[in-house]
Amino acid sequence: MTSLEPKAESRSDEAEGPDGGWGWVLVGALFVSTSLVFGLMRSLGIFFVEFVQYFEESAQAISWISSTGLAAQQFFSPLGAALCNAYDARVVVMTGGCLAGLGLVLASQATCLVHLYLTMGVISGLGWGLVFTPMVATVMANFKRRRTLALGLAFSSIGLSSFAFNPLFQLLVEVYAWRGALLILGGLSLNIVPCGALIRPKRRSKAPAKVDSESKLSCAAALHRVSSYLELSLLCERPYVTYTMAITLLNVGYFVPYFHLVAHSRQAGFSEYQAAFVMSAAGATDIFGRIVSGWFSDLGHFRLIHLLSLWTTLAGVFIMLLPVSSLYGSYYALVVISLLYGFCSGALTSVVFAAVPLVVGVERMMGALGLLQLIESGAGLLGTPLSGLLKDITGNYIASFIVAGSFLILGTLTMATLPHYFSCTDPPPPQRRSLDNKNKALHSEMEQMNSLPSDTNHRGAEWSER
Repeated sequence: MTSLEPKAESRSDEAEGPDGGWGWVLVGALFVSTSLVFGLMRSLGIFFVEFVQYFEESAQAISWISSTGLAAQQFFSPLGAALCNAYDARVVVMTGGCLAGLGLVLASQATCLVHLYLTMGVISGLGWGLVFTPMVATVMANFKRRRTLALGLAFSSIGLSSFAFNPLFQLLVEVYAWRGALLILGGLSLNIVPCGALIRPKRRSKAPAKVDSESKLSCAAALHRVSSYLELSLLCERPYVTYTMAITLLNVGYFVPYFHLVAHSRQAGFSEYQAAFVMSAAGATDIFGRIVSGWFSDLGHFRLIHLLSLWTTLAGVFIMLLPVSSLYGSYYALVVISLLYGFCSGALTSVVFAAVPLVVGVERMMGALGLLQLIESGAGLLGTPLSGLLKDITGNYIASFIVAGSFLILGTLTMATLPHYFSCTDPPPPQRRSLDNKNKALHSEMEQMNSLPSDTNHRGAEWSER
């Protein structure tokens, strides 16, 4: 009995995370892979003008390339989580890196927009979906006390790579044209493969329950297995559904300033360079906010869900103030509000993912992240068109930013309905339901039922002998 206790303690420590060691190597891997996913996606606008001129298509048709890639990345995130639950995160991430690079390499040979939709959009988007969620879940599983700081440091690569990739991609287009630039980016994306190779393989139990051939091949058993890999049972749990609804509402207005802040600044009468500086300033404080938020959250003075509510509310208020600050032509007021918005938007990003294990537990974190991205993807695609519609109706961006900010505040109000929200301490994280035990009990019952005829025949033979 004494030999079993250290094993149980070591397993619990492994589930909670060692807070260091190899985990920091994985943070570096997430830093690189995130920059090659979202940093690259943010910088693909460099190719926008090249595609319009070469294919002679409308701007709307060209815009669907990046939109398809973003939607595919979030749509295939549950698939990446399910494959990691079924097999191993290491193989899934390395496969995603190959697909991301392959899509860009094939895009360099495109002869029409449909080819770009399929290559840069679907193939690369599938690869990005297989990379991001498994890498984030792997890093979070290796940390407990410094989990938010680890994510903040890794996600800071998005802003840093955006600054670095824009001039780099412009140089590549000028030197090698857009085909050669996409070919180089495809090779650059293959660096995700060694990042995935740094993930240590999972240890699996070697004593699976014996199942008869009929139940193993049945449709119900297959659907049950797929459901367990996707963690679809989370959709029936109130805390997870509430948290997902809150993040979805937040996502409606979160991306609006990234698309319309520069256009609003130009409409307010500021020059092109002044408008570009506003967005650059917000991006700089976004990086700073991610790191500071991660460090402050891990101090443990406040609950993560309360800090997420604070940053979300402040970000929503500052989004509402963005058009108000420029009503009287005050450029400095617009810059200050943009700096504050960038800090709060970056700060909440680090906490959004770190709070997921507190809602669902560490064991179901992979599937929870995949489903969360799938559900919030629709909100992200809805927010920008809604903002553009309000601009077309009103003629300015005042209503667009006010509505966008109100969605963030509405997300905070939704978060307040979580169980134990007003408690000063975190409730114990939920544990995975013992699905394996239920399956074993079900299989044993089926075996007993199948053994009944043989038992009756055996008893009949005994009575005949007597």
